[in-house]
Amino acid sequence: MPQEAQSGTIHAMSASEAILSREPSEIRTLPSNVEAEAAFLGAVLIDNRILEELQTPLKADHFFAAVHGRVYERIHTLIDRKAVVTPVTLKPYFETDEGLKELGGTAYLARLTSDGQGLLNPRELAEQIYDLALLRELITVGRNLVEGALDTSDSVAPLEQVEKAEAALYAVAEGAQTGSEAQSFGVATRTSLEMIEKALLSGGHISGKTTGLTSVNEKIGGLHDSDLIILAGRPGMGKTSLVTNIAFNAADRLRRDMADGITLKDSVGAGVAFFSLEMSADQLATRILAEQSGISSEALRMGRISREDFQQLSFASQRLAELPLYIDDTPALTIGALRARARRLKRRHDIGLIVVDYLQLLQGSGRSGDNRVNEISEISRGLKTLAKELAVPVIALSQLSRAVEQREDKRPMLSDLRESGSIEQDADMVWFVFREDYYVAAKEPKVPQGNDDSKTQEAHAAWQAEMERVYGLAELIVAKQRHGSTGKVRLRFEAKVTRFSDLAPDDMRANSYGDDE
Repeated sequence: MPQEAQSGTIHAMSASEAILSREPSEIRTLPSNVEAEAAFLGAVLIDNRILEELQTPLKADHFFAAVHGRVYERIHTLIDRKAVVTPVTLKPYFETDEGLKELGGTAYLARLTSDGQGLLNPRELAEQIYDLALLRELITVGRNLVEGALDTSDSVAPLEQVEKAEAALYAVAEGAQTGSEAQSFGVATRTSLEMIEKALLSGGHISGKTTGLTSVNEKIGGLHDSDLIILAGRPGMGKTSLVTNIAFNAADRLRRDMADGITLKDSVGAGVAFFSLEMSADQLATRILAEQSGISSEALRMGRISREDFQQLSFASQRLAELPLYIDDTPALTIGALRARARRLKRRHDIGLIVVDYLQLLQGSGRSGDNRVNEISEISRGLKTLAKELAVPVIALSQLSRAVEQREDKRPMLSDLRESGSIEQDADMVWFVFREDYYVAAKEPKVPQGNDDSKTQEAHAAWQAEMERVYGLAELIVAKQRHGSTGKVRLRFEAKVTRFSDLAPDDMRANSYGDDE
């Protein structure tokens, strides 16, 4: 090895020793490789393109030496500005850095590049830095877990501790969380710009996951990560049908995008975790098969299909075989168990959307003292926390109170949400499904016979005209939306195959009254 290279190695090592000597008792108990950090930073300063090819999700927080983390963060900032980063361009930003002064000041930046050995294996160095950060975080989780388990006071709930431990382990599995208590506004801004750019390039102006319904996407901009969406309605309105349609549409879009070579990051589709607490997995599958084959679900259940229908059904099932849609039909789940299962699906299948059918069938932790309102509040908060923790949209179905049936106008309102105002408070969006034909059909007057008077015939004719006006028409009422306006979206509903779809452009009912309220 040339003398200059040897000298550079000695300088880099002495700098590492200076870092290690500051807190020897703590540092020696935690996995770290300060030399690897210095070598990696030196390689990046020599060739900035290394960061473009880096596959490891390395962040400043993953560096053990705080000064190395600050250098790495500044390198990223300058590269984002399209600047070439060298020790010379970094120097102005670190002239007053106290941590760097302990290592010899800005001359340390130049010493990082004096040994170019990091250029031989920058990916391996990045992976090692990342893996050691995970181990340090795992040690922290383990220490907290032991301390919590040793606390035997009455206020401690063991199951809650288990859930917290699992959440912490999930966070470690997703990436080291060291120092992630807050993020700079610059990082938040970059994330926001990426979302806006995705909406711009999507063609459909979708910044989140697609619902598969153009009119709904235009109203809400897609399903946004970390959002809790409450979908509510009275029995018979089609809540489960709509959410099943959305789940299929999102999963099918991801399948098609992946087949077309579109990356998961750029796709507006999503793998879906469907927690069905009311219906079994095979019943949900029958609904989706009915929708895709065009054969009524009733005919499928009864076996009243022809050979041609069965062949059509086989083709539909082949298309659905590779669908990234995962159904969990375990009954009576607690909110803690649901969150644990969702984390597992996120880790194994990288799901991008969670559906819960329905909220009132979930159970709380049992600490609510048999108070159902408190239990529902705990469940809604838990679902919102899950959405933020996994950074995916969560759609939860909810019942409505019977107060709707007592009004002349049956359209639901926020005050109709059953059992707890916290549902409205925790939700980022609240949707109501309303089908007027359901109520009009229930008011059918006496069917006129040959000898009936004209009033009976007129009443039935008026009812028929009203039924024709509303038949197959559904409304999705966006009653709350943090990101935009409220209003109504009109949809077509085919009860035979339980399918919601956009109204045809030439359907006059689509423009019968304004969308916005």
